Amino acid sequence: MRWWCLLGPCLLGALSLAAVAAVRESAALEGVHLTLGGELRLIQPSSLATNQDHNDSRAHLLLEKRLYDAGYSTARETAAQARLEAGQWRVRAARQEQALAIMQAFYDVLLADLAFARDNEAMSVAYVRLDRGRDRHELGQLSDLDLLALESRYEETHRAQLRSAARQRTARSRLALVLGRPGELSSELVMPDIEVKAPSGETFETFWDQVRERHPRLRALVAELRAARAALAAARASQGPVLSARVEAGAWHRRTGSTHPLAGGVHVEWPLLDAGRREAAVVRAEAALTRAQAAWQAGLQEVRQQALEAWLARETLAAELKSLQGEEDYRDLYLDRSRALYEQEIKTDLGDAMVRISEVRLKTAQVRFDWALNEARLRAMTGELLEDLP
Repeated sequence: MRWWCLLGPCLLGALSLAAVAAVRESAALEGVHLTLGGELRLIQPSSLATNQDHNDSRAHLLLEKRLYDAGYSTARETAAQARLEAGQWRVRAARQEQALAIMQAFYDVLLADLAFARDNEAMSVAYVRLDRGRDRHELGQLSDLDLLALESRYEETHRAQLRSAARQRTARSRLALVLGRPGELSSELVMPDIEVKAPSGETFETFWDQVRERHPRLRALVAELRAARAALAAARASQGPVLSARVEAGAWHRRTGSTHPLAGGVHVEWPLLDAGRREAAVVRAEAALTRAQAAWQAGLQEVRQQALEAWLARETLAAELKSLQGEEDYRDLYLDRSRALYEQEIKTDLGDAMVRISEVRLKTAQVRFDWALNEARLRAMTGELLEDLP
């Protein structure tokens, strides 16, 4: 399954189309513009005019191309392109977070199943002991107090089993939601084969250099910083001179010596007074640049801390898993011994041994899943796409 399709068209479409539209809008400033105009009007001609017609209606076709605007349109287009790039990196970051959320929800279901198996085993053991205790109580071999203790223990394990069953359902509900299929609860999931590899000899600084260069969030922040700088340049050039080439074709109902069917030339506009408009735009752009710089600095520090924690967790989780595997081997042997004694009708703690092995398997799965998630986060930090779901 390709998980990126789970984001839906709204998020991807809105981010992409809005950014592309902004780029096209900025590029249109330097494009060729063709305008059709017309005017219907009546006049009272001057007594000195040779043409005394009162109908002075006309139509014209104007072709215009901006030649120079002090860098305003270029700066706007640069800002729009940078925002588009930032949006694309934001989408990639969202895809990574979605993939990690799906992995987490998937593992939560498996852990809920293992926890239920453990608690169900514990409840079965408590029930058998309670049943035997009742028989012994009827024979006068067990006191009322000891029987109440067994009943209390059974009720406690029964409540734990009910809570585990509820967690199974809620975990499946969360998985269905994150997959975009609310209400479609999964039945049984296949336990993934997770191979835990030994940590590489790569240093953290080497890893951090890759993260700093490729992390989707950092690349988005860098692009937003470029966009803010370009927007400031555009604001400073917003009231500069504008030089345009124009070609106009016209048709007049009332012809005079000053009406020409075709004209061309260069048009210049240079605003002299703007009532503080440019200054206000510059102040807003400077404030936006300051915010972008602060966001980049804060993001850099936050991502570095996250990278360090994930880097250190790799070795810690590997060591913890190795320890649990040793305990699991011991519990397996202990379970075999208890089962053998049980088959020989010798008093044994077979039920407790089965509960303990279920507990160790739950802990081992938890650490193994944590390791897999941590490895996925490390890959995501270096910009690698997490395409495949567990």
